Amino acid sequence: YCSDSLALAETMYSQVIKTIVPVNSMKTAEAVKITENVFRAVNIALVNEYKMILEQMGIDIHEVVDAAATKPFGFSRFDPGPGLGGHCIPVDPWYFAWAANRAGHPSRFVELAGEINAQMPKHAVNAVVSILAEDRVDIQGASVLILGVAYKKNVGDVRETPAAPIVEDLRGQGATVMYHDPLVPEFPKMRRFDVGLSSVPLTETLLRQVDAVLIVADHDLIDFDLVAEHASRVVDTRCALSPGDVKGTYRRA
Repeated sequence: YCSDSLALAETMYSQVIKTIVPVNSMKTAEAVKITENVFRAVNIALVNEYKMILEQMGIDIHEVVDAAATKPFGFSRFDPGPGLGGHCIPVDPWYFAWAANRAGHPSRFVELAGEINAQMPKHAVNAVVSILAEDRVDIQGASVLILGVAYKKNVGDVRETPAAPIVEDLRGQGATVMYHDPLVPEFPKMRRFDVGLSSVPLTETLLRQVDAVLIVADHDLIDFDLVAEHASRVVDTRCALSPGDVKGTYRRA
């Protein structure tokens, strides 16, 4: 990492980026990237844990976050969800935790955040089991339609998506699982999962047939009005719908 390399990098990136922030070493540059990802992972874990606690108190976490986000300073908005995805946030904090252990100073925050975020796919599955149980429908033999298998809204990227462990868990409990995602026509083989599914068309007939709909990614291309009109049970992990919109049973998770 010499001055010549830094100058070349600055020259290259300045062609497409307005502000270049040089640092003193490659180690520092890598630590900057990991710090940003750790910051998001820890704060997502906080709001995810908060969500599970507030559910037990009968309080809507989404309403709480909406109101807290009106504060003009001292609060950065993070929304709960069904779990982490993408190449960075689910992975980089664990690199840091490993390096911290090697340095002789374990990072309890990072490791705890990872444990909390890893629970969220199971939390979504438990919500499906629970909403079915309200009508005495057993998860074994039930049909579940997942809406959106990408790791976040309006992308076709399934790297580390929480949809994969959700599908595996539902299948492990005996459910038949389908998915609809206009951005992911085929669910590719992943590092730890091989779902082996293709996207199915979202139709009124399908929505009426399935026992439950689970919203994992709230793409703009998904017809949520159709879902609200025809689904009998909806578990919403992305606040894509409002309770008053859905004719069937609705739950946020």
